[in-house]
Amino acid sequence: MYLMTGQISPQLLIRFRQDVIDLKPAAVIILAGSNDISANHGHVTNQTIMDNVKSMAELARKHHIKVILCAYLPIFDYPWRRGLQPANLIIALNKEIKAYTEANHFKYLDYFTPFADERNGQKAELTSDGVHPNAKGYAVMAAVTNEMIRKTLH
Repeated sequence: MYLMTGQISPQLLIRFRQDVIDLKPAAVIILAGSNDISANHGHVTNQTIMDNVKSMAELARKHHIKVILCAYLPIFDYPWRRGLQPANLIIALNKEIKAYTEANHFKYLDYFTPFADERNGQKAELTSDGVHPNAKGYAVMAAVTNEMIRKTLH
């Protein structure tokens, strides 16, 4: 499993062949675009994020790799970039990802629902900063991820 901290979806797409396809896994879990949403490297449109996610999913399918696409974690605001108001953007992207997974018979891994509070941010007990999960949050992610892997591979 690879986690590329700080990378944006175009960078992940470029590396997808060497980091996923060439390794010939049975399945791939794709959560790409979180750093695009935060605009850490400039504004990225929903369409660009979705195009990159779709390209990765289609590459995987072409190589007979089962695809699991993830919902983004809820975020009310970024401590380092106040005022972006990402909650509605994340909700819209999650709807697009879910519709795409259903249309293409992929799996949808919902990280949003177990984390969401009443503001569509992360529950305080599951996060260190409102953006990144803490140990309890990662335990929640591990539980739903392990269940999805089990369902996908069996």
